[in-house]
Amino acid sequence: MSKTRILYVSQAIQPFLPESPISKASRVIPQSIHERGREIRVFMPRFGVINERRHQLHEVIRLSGMNLNVNDTDHPLIIKVASIPTARMQVYFIDNEHYFKKKVTWFDAKDKLVADNDERAIFFARGVLETVRKLSWAPDIIHCHGWMASLVPLYAKQMFQGDAHFENTKIISSIYDEGFKGTLNGSLNEKIAYDGIS
Repeated sequence: MSKTRILYVSQAIQPFLPESPISKASRVIPQSIHERGREIRVFMPRFGVINERRHQLHEVIRLSGMNLNVNDTDHPLIIKVASIPTARMQVYFIDNEHYFKKKVTWFDAKDKLVADNDERAIFFARGVLETVRKLSWAPDIIHCHGWMASLVPLYAKQMFQGDAHFENTKIISSIYDEGFKGTLNGSLNEKIAYDGIS
């Protein structure tokens, strides 16, 4: 019998981002899954506040280089990876200079929502799913954590409908009370419609 394959997608994971309910859960749950003998791939955004040298992030050339079109503009997808040594587990990072170079996560220095959070979420969701396809890896379960990962189910079931990698995939979304105030760009629906999502 083959191992259960789990795609774990989170907006924050310790030690790469500060402790929060999401980053803490996203640190221990994948390790527990891995220790139980399941096959797991873990993804998060590579925010500019993440210290690449300290965490030894490096680019995975064979997975990078694809362009993703968001809001009718091409953006190169860069995949980086780092290990959590105490967990013997790898984390894949979705990166792009335009979306993730800023030294912020979701809020800017004035505690305002980053204006292009909607496009960053689209790029992240598509980047995760395109990378999984490039790995030729079909997850049995996708487990999403946080609002930044909330478009992954939508893209998996609509944009990639009929794709053998996601055809039989079950999806779980974990919701957190993050005290999130504000709304994403009002044109989000138009931007995802560009990808054939209604």
